[in-house]
Amino acid sequence: MADYQRRTKDQLAARVAQDIFDGAVVNLGIGQPTLVANHLPAGREVVLHSENGILGMGPAPAAGEEDYDLINAGKQPVTLLPGGAYFHHADSFAMMRGGHIDICVLGAFQVSATGDLANWSTGEPGAIPAVGGAMDLATGAKQTWVMMDLLTKQGVSKVVAQCSYPLTGLACVKRIYTDLATLACTSQGLRCIDRVPGLSLQELERLVGLPIAEDTAAD
Repeated sequence: MADYQRRTKDQLAARVAQDIFDGAVVNLGIGQPTLVANHLPAGREVVLHSENGILGMGPAPAAGEEDYDLINAGKQPVTLLPGGAYFHHADSFAMMRGGHIDICVLGAFQVSATGDLANWSTGEPGAIPAVGGAMDLATGAKQTWVMMDLLTKQGVSKVVAQCSYPLTGLACVKRIYTDLATLACTSQGLRCIDRVPGLSLQELERLVGLPIAEDTAAD
C-alpha cells in the first residue's frame, strides 16, 4: 500500500505557480494549466497570455459573472486585469514565435527524458486534426513546462524514454510538473526536483521505468 498521496489538481497548479518568477509573461495551455492562474502568489506580477489574443488575464470569473465574449484559447471565460488587452491572433502568434513568452505551461500525452514533447494527438481515429498553437509555444517560449498526471489511467508512465505519439517539439521541455513529482529534463536524462512526501526515489524510478538523478538544485 502506497504511503504517499498524489497532489490534487489545485495543489499541482499551486506548485507550478510557485516557480513562476515576478514579471514573467506566461502562456497557460488548455486543460490543467489554466488552473495556474488561480494560484499565482499575491504580490507577484505575472502577465498571462492566451494564444487567441489576450494579454493580462486574471483568474477565472466567479460563478454567474462569466462573460463569454472574453474567453481563453480553450473557450473558457476569463477575466481581464487592469491594463490588460485583447488583439488579433496574428499579433498573438507573433509574440509566441518571436520569443516574447517567458514560460509556457502545457499539458501532454508524453514527454521524453530529454524533453521531447507529444501533446497534440495520440494518432487514434477521431483525434484532434491539427497541432494548433502548441508547436509555436513549445519552440518559441523561453521555457516550456509540462503539467500533467505522471501516469495514465492504465498506470503507464507518461514520461518515457522516447515518445510514441506524434511529436510537438524536440528537446523543448525543461520541467515536468506532475501529481507525484517535479522533474527536470536534461540532455543526460531526468533529474528529480521534488516529490510528494513518502515517495522514495526508487519507487519513482519504478513507476517511470527510467533512471532519475536526485538533484534538488535542478533547473
